Amino acid sequence: MNHNIGKSIVKNKNKFKISKLFTHFILIGFGLLCIIPLLSIISISISNEANLVDFGYKLIPQAIDFTGYIYILNDSVSLFNAYKITLMTTVFGTVFSLFISAGVAYVISRRDYKYKNILSFFIFFTMLFNGGLIPWYMLIKNYLGLGDTLLALILPYAVSVWNVLLLKTFFQKLPYEVIESCYIDGANEFKIFFSMVIPLSLPGLATVALFISLTYWNDYWLGLLFIEKQTLVPLQLLLYNLMSNIEYLKTHGSMPGNIKLADIPFQSARMAMALLAAGPMLFVFPFFQKYFVKGLTVGSIKG
Repeated sequence: MNHNIGKSIVKNKNKFKISKLFTHFILIGFGLLCIIPLLSIISISISNEANLVDFGYKLIPQAIDFTGYIYILNDSVSLFNAYKITLMTTVFGTVFSLFISAGVAYVISRRDYKYKNILSFFIFFTMLFNGGLIPWYMLIKNYLGLGDTLLALILPYAVSVWNVLLLKTFFQKLPYEVIESCYIDGANEFKIFFSMVIPLSLPGLATVALFISLTYWNDYWLGLLFIEKQTLVPLQLLLYNLMSNIEYLKTHGSMPGNIKLADIPFQSARMAMALLAAGPMLFVFPFFQKYFVKGLTVGSIKG
């Protein structure tokens, strides 16, 4: 009897090991699918343009060539200034947008707020219908006079209905008894919000903050519409303009210096731009990761 039990335990352990090994292979394969495209972008960005035309994309470049980076960094002052503008926009925009979104979401999440359903419907309605691009442009540019200012890159994205609704679900999971106990202790609404609700909602706030920061960092549309001063051009718009210049030179002009027209780094410069634009956010994401994982699982366990 004991012998049969022992064989059963060993058999179950072997099945568990096989299942665990299979799971590891799946995760490793998924990880490679995520890493290989990034390695391919790095390889293309340091490849010779002629080799890319002749041999196509490869994980290991035929020859190392930094012409793409040289072209982009040719005007390092403008690139540094664009990084500064985008960094300022992302930091201040994320803080301001998160504060406004959290405030609105907290109000409509309160069960004791009389007009929460009406306000929720009004907020949701703006996801389905809006005034259109032209009235929106006229409001920002003409009536508010925000053209060629940092506010033009921040205010239009200050409130996202999706982020408000996402935060609302996080706030609704907070026990209402905690808020009632704060009332009993004599705390006002602002004290409850900043001292109790915000600390308990850090996973949700960090998740939304990541979404907001990615929106600001990757945006070029607002700069294209409202910015004419070169000193206020954000990073994504600068790289977009550089790509347009490369395409124009490819068909109509010539490169400065000793670079021939046939050697214009069209593909390598494009991938170099992708790395310069996405690189900083790759380093920021690990700081949000622990909160992001908690944000995905919050409310999944009751009791």
